[in-house]
Amino acid sequence: MSDNPVFDRITQEISEYPVVLYMKGTPMFPQCGFSAAVVDVLTRLGVKFKGVDVLLDPSLREGIKKFANWPTFPQLYVKGEFVGGADIVREMYTNGELQQMLKDRDIVCANA
Repeated sequence: MSDNPVFDRITQEISEYPVVLYMKGTPMFPQCGFSAAVVDVLTRLGVKFKGVDVLLDPSLREGIKKFANWPTFPQLYVKGEFVGGADIVREMYTNGELQQMLKDRDIVCANA
C-alpha cells in the first residue's frame, strides 16, 4: 500500500484484471470518440476487458494521469503494463503488434 489511495486502487485493478481500459464512459456507452475507438479494437479482437469510467470519479480521473504519466484518455493496461492511448492502440492493432502482445501475455483473442 502506498500513501495514495487512488494509486492503490489502480494497482489493484490492473493486477486483478488482465486487460483494463480507463475510459470516458462505459464499453456499452463510450463518452468520447477515442474511448469508442479502443473499445472497438478490443471488441473486434474478442478480448474480455474491464472498462473503468473515469468520469464518475474526479480523483481517479486525475490520479490515473499521474500514475501513468499520460495526460489523456483512454488508457489501456495489459497484465499491469501501460500500453497507451487511442492512437497507439489503433496503430498497434493495424500493424499486428497488439495481437502479438496479447498472445505473448496469454490473453485470449476470440476473433483474432
